[in-house]
Amino acid sequence: MESMSIKLPRALSAKVSRLAKRRNVSRTEIVRDALESYTAEEGSSAGSAVSDLKGCLEGLPRDLSTNPRHLKGYGE
Repeated sequence: MESMSIKLPRALSAKVSRLAKRRNVSRTEIVRDALESYTAEEGSSAGSAVSDLKGCLEGLPRDLSTNPRHLKGYGE
């Protein structure tokens, strides 16, 4: 396992300490679990993978699947 040094604001450090004490685990385990959760959320869905592209296209209908004009001839 690799080691990493981080600096936390005093208030956040105190929160981590209290949580570690309450759960009866080390501060390291609290931070490790938090980072694991945070990084697991990144790219966990197609929507989050393209979230920076939302709203970049103009002129398209909001919902192609229910717009009758775009369904004309479908299934014929």
